[in-house]
Amino acid sequence: MTGTPAPFTAGDYEARMRRAAEAAADAGLDGVLVAPGPDLVWLTGYRPVETERLTLLVLRAGQDPVLVVPTLEAPDAAKAVGAPALTLRDWTDGKDPYEAAGSLLDRAGRFGVSDNAWALHLLGLQKRLPDTRYTALTEALPMLRAVKDTAELERLAAAGAAADATFEEIRKVPFAGRRETDVAADVAGLLRRFGHSQVDFTIVASGPNGANPHHEADDRVIERGDMVVLDFGGLKEGYGSDTSRTVHVGEPDDEERKVHDIVRAAQEAGFRAVRPGAACQDVDRAARAVITDAGYGDYFIHRTGHGIGVTTHEPPYMIEGEQQPLVPGMCFSVEPGIYLPGRFGVRIEDIVTVTEDGGRRLNTTSRELVIVD
Repeated sequence: MTGTPAPFTAGDYEARMRRAAEAAADAGLDGVLVAPGPDLVWLTGYRPVETERLTLLVLRAGQDPVLVVPTLEAPDAAKAVGAPALTLRDWTDGKDPYEAAGSLLDRAGRFGVSDNAWALHLLGLQKRLPDTRYTALTEALPMLRAVKDTAELERLAAAGAAADATFEEIRKVPFAGRRETDVAADVAGLLRRFGHSQVDFTIVASGPNGANPHHEADDRVIERGDMVVLDFGGLKEGYGSDTSRTVHVGEPDDEERKVHDIVRAAQEAGFRAVRPGAACQDVDRAARAVITDAGYGDYFIHRTGHGIGVTTHEPPYMIEGEQQPLVPGMCFSVEPGIYLPGRFGVRIEDIVTVTEDGGRRLNTTSRELVIVD
């Protein structure tokens, strides 16, 4: 495991806010409105409790960033790492929060809004300023958090290493005769042991359950002869991990080996397609072609990958039609799969970052079919 990375500074957050405001102006927006959630954490380091009270960061090019906060939460906001770059504007219970926020906006402006803003608050702003227009940040500024700097890449690499250590340990535990939920609890405990502060998901999908890509571990007892899809991740030092490996309880049959080999080849093809200037869809096409040519195209039922950063799923997405070019510093999953209803599934996933001349895996555990007890 790598050591604890140095914390982000007020200067880091100030630079992010400035970059976001400038990117919004370049996109023809009058500003960016950020509600509590991952965007606010990434931009300011502030993680308030999400309630019905309005908290809103307003970013506009050439102007100081302003954080509108409830008065009772202003002391905590003032302690945020990025607070020195912020002007706090508080409002008290019983007052109209949209008056405080609306006074910062052009009456007929167009603004990008963080995807997880509450409808309650967006409708409140629209009522206050009926001529304003809004668009989701994922649509307006899809690259806002997509390209990671060196410090972010270090955190993602550390999270990936912790997930790898978890897999190396979980493959040693007994599978046969235990419930999926038992193994999932082991995975969650290992992620925490290796430094995760938050566990987002622990998929343990055995036998026919493996044909459901997002199966939630249940009370099914894992049997000898089962293929088992393991997919798990969460946050370590504020940045995400996400990896999938497929194991087999006892010796697999010929078809199970064949399907696993096809997925492994598809995952390798997707990884080999990663290079600066390639389109996101090229990664999907490369992986999907291997599975389609092998006759299993109808059983690959999801995109090949998704971005990762301060959340485990974020733009960019590796899917047909996504023509966003890959840029050094982007991080995303490459995770093709084959899912045979009523029988079994196979998925192999690594987090990959784009380098100057190709890609680098942040997960390095074996992609061979692992036999477990």
